[in-house]
Amino acid sequence: MIGPLADIRVLETGTLLAGPFCGQLLGDFGAEVIKLEDPGKGDPMRQWGREKPHGQSLWWPVVARNKKSVTCNLRTAEGQDLVRRLVAEADVLLENFRPGTLERWGLSYEELSAINPRLILVRVTGYGQSGPYSPRAGFGSIGEAMGGLRYVTGEPDRAPSRSGISIGDSLAATYAAFGTLAALHARERTGRGQVVDSAIYEAVLAMMESLIPEWGVAGYRRERTGPILPNVAPSNVYPAADGTDVLIAANQDTVFRRLADVMERPDLPADPRYATHGARGEHQAELDALISEWTKTVPSAKLLALLHEAGVPAGGIYTAEDIIADPHVQAREAVITVDHPDLGAIPMQNVAPRLSGTPGEVRWAGPALGSHNDEVYTDILGLTSDEMAGLKERGVI
Repeated sequence: MIGPLADIRVLETGTLLAGPFCGQLLGDFGAEVIKLEDPGKGDPMRQWGREKPHGQSLWWPVVARNKKSVTCNLRTAEGQDLVRRLVAEADVLLENFRPGTLERWGLSYEELSAINPRLILVRVTGYGQSGPYSPRAGFGSIGEAMGGLRYVTGEPDRAPSRSGISIGDSLAATYAAFGTLAALHARERTGRGQVVDSAIYEAVLAMMESLIPEWGVAGYRRERTGPILPNVAPSNVYPAADGTDVLIAANQDTVFRRLADVMERPDLPADPRYATHGARGEHQAELDALISEWTKTVPSAKLLALLHEAGVPAGGIYTAEDIIADPHVQAREAVITVDHPDLGAIPMQNVAPRLSGTPGEVRWAGPALGSHNDEVYTDILGLTSDEMAGLKERGVI
């Protein structure tokens, strides 16, 4: 029994990222995640990513870590029957197909809950299970746009930008994992499962702070502002003498006074233009220019040392190389190495958040396709070797 979810069995039938990242989160905290993949090719995530040493994705070992891979052709009647049999032994079924797909396969929640009333069905889609857009195909990028994130991301004089990661998918998966835990807790009281409906656009929308009431009440529309938040100053990216950039966030009055002391400009907090949070916001551009003139005279390492010593929040803008080399990251083991049979020791991010009593753990990297067929189908379902051979011959597994 490893992790707080070690007594939970999850069947993952999703592909790509939104569903599988939810499975990763649950698996990180000990859930037994059985991933059902198409025979022969598996999840497309096995091929994703720019770098492919030995022809293998470096994304797959992370998103499929701690999971057991079994093959199952869900488009066949026999494959669908295997799902029903596994559902009888499971706590959660996780999927991210278009709404109606499970129903066409005879795997609706009504049918599955008749088999196992305690089953929790977690559904991750672009637009949710209801509403006029629900039948549409919906990737993370579309959800980011509809949820409002894309419009406010980037420089004001350019087209909207993306964040550099698949944040819409990851947010929907995170909310799906949160909903799964809430449903598991409710099941302790009711004895029954339920449906968790996580839409990508709604997960993005949920993170948009006061964007909606700002428009609905004040008629204010947020725009793209690059690295700043309007009227929050100083909080920006500033150039150092060695050509690198440093983030400084000193918008609180007491922190701004500490920054002024480091700059040897005690006159700044007394200046009416910079004396209060509101005043600094009104004069944001000129204040940023003034700070930039100072930061350009100090190398980044010395600049950060001065700011940290003075209690001013500041930091570098890290690449992957910087993250791995950082002593704080190393001390907290935020990046770990996981053995892989073909790729060797792979560095990857550790489990978050940290639990003091029942922490999560990365137990193994993403597995080979179908590597757990025998364990799952024989140990859980009790299939014989002849039955397994027949299913494989017919292309079911």
